[in-house]
Amino acid sequence: MFRFSRHSITKLACTDGTDGLFISTKFLNHTVGADEEAMTLTVESGVTLRQLIAEAAKVELALPCAPYWWGLTVGGMMGTGAHGSSLWGKGSAVHDYVTEIRMVSPGSVSDGFAKVRVLSEITTPNEFNAAKVSLGVLGVISQVTFKLQPMFKRSLRYVMKNDSDFGDQAVTFGKKHEFADFIWLPSQGKVVYRIDDRVAVNTSGNGLFDFLPFRSQLSVALAIIRSSEETQETFRDANGKCVGATLISSTLFGSSFGLTNNGIIFTGYPVTGSQNRMMSSGSCLDSRQDGLITACPWDSRIKSEFFHQTTFSVPLTQVKSFINDIKSLVKIEKKSLCGLELYNGILMRYVTSSPAYLGKETEALDFDLTYYRAKDPLTPRLYEDFIEEIEQIALFKYKALPHWGKNRNLAFDGVIKKYKNSPAFLRVKESYDPMGLFSTEWTDQILGIKGNVTIVKNGCALEGLCICSEDAHCAPTKGYLCRPGKVYKEARVCTRDSGINVQVQSVSY
Repeated sequence: MFRFSRHSITKLACTDGTDGLFISTKFLNHTVGADEEAMTLTVESGVTLRQLIAEAAKVELALPCAPYWWGLTVGGMMGTGAHGSSLWGKGSAVHDYVTEIRMVSPGSVSDGFAKVRVLSEITTPNEFNAAKVSLGVLGVISQVTFKLQPMFKRSLRYVMKNDSDFGDQAVTFGKKHEFADFIWLPSQGKVVYRIDDRVAVNTSGNGLFDFLPFRSQLSVALAIIRSSEETQETFRDANGKCVGATLISSTLFGSSFGLTNNGIIFTGYPVTGSQNRMMSSGSCLDSRQDGLITACPWDSRIKSEFFHQTTFSVPLTQVKSFINDIKSLVKIEKKSLCGLELYNGILMRYVTSSPAYLGKETEALDFDLTYYRAKDPLTPRLYEDFIEEIEQIALFKYKALPHWGKNRNLAFDGVIKKYKNSPAFLRVKESYDPMGLFSTEWTDQILGIKGNVTIVKNGCALEGLCICSEDAHCAPTKGYLCRPGKVYKEARVCTRDSGINVQVQSVSY
């Protein structure tokens, strides 16, 4: 099988062991052409979001929505359904601003063993809607044409409030502001509102958003932070996590998250700047060649951040109830979610329904939870039962859709059944790649073709390989047992029993 090298927390970019080949798009990184009158831009699939934004700006055009991290490639974004935040217009998904896709799939002898197809909404709507979120299983996307908009500016300010009425606000706020999002700090009872709107291109302002967590960091500092978090986990220091979380959130808010009014200093809100300077960032990609004295905060070559990401889209009609469920968990133990706040809190972005067969099914709010991950997969985490319960509440109680490029295994168990157009996608897949050259065991599992993603073994629930059904799936020798949820009783989570000091007998549910 063939897979593509790209950013992905899931196994989408992996082959089955050594039985496969990686296809790199590193040098498939050129701009094919721009049509200023039609407002389209055609690029190769290895072009990064950063390049795409810059190329569009050269002809005074703008991509309306995109992820906040600009290190992703066009092919990677198309493969996983990457998005920004908006309920307006066509919404926030990058693939919904695409008008044409050139794809190379396996072919017959008469095709020279490779078949090149040009897909569009007008000429091949069925295949086009399958290819818009392809998971890499249809073939190689070689070129993509985007329909852009005239360059515009954005006016942005952050406001921090308590979360007493957040359930109501979350449902309506995205209708009021085009690029709204939230950073929720549930243990602190606070929410940071992003008030972000389109303004005319001639509005005064040359603002720049260089998001602080995406800037280069001293490797020594990153190692100290990681060691501190490991110590907090070892000694179950919830107070230390909460103190650190409060410091981080106040520092980020106090420094306007990296916004500047002129690219140098922050002088006050609102910050107004062109779309190409305000939408996405990632300046740590420009880290000096200094022998890794500085690096991106998650650079695996050094002792750095190591985390899980659990990301899912809850239908907007269910968001208030979901938020209230999380608040109920916080009432049980206020310190339980400080670990999320160490990673900047819960990022919440708006998404809309998409014609893409594996795109979003309805208007929804995307919840992005980032949290500590132990290097030892059999090591339980402080308050992991709270995060596991939130995960299961979203996925099973509210039928949330997981992000294709993030999440742990359990999020994808039976996921294909949540997509009403999945049969149409699978028919296109069978037509394009009947031999499964672009498929793997993992993609067959998540697409419901063969097997499932659950791996049942001792400790499997700690890494999200399974949902626990017996104590052995947790860490019984360390006092973590499989128990029902605290708010959502149908959940099964690994809960620490503080009264247990020895290994206990396994109990099944």
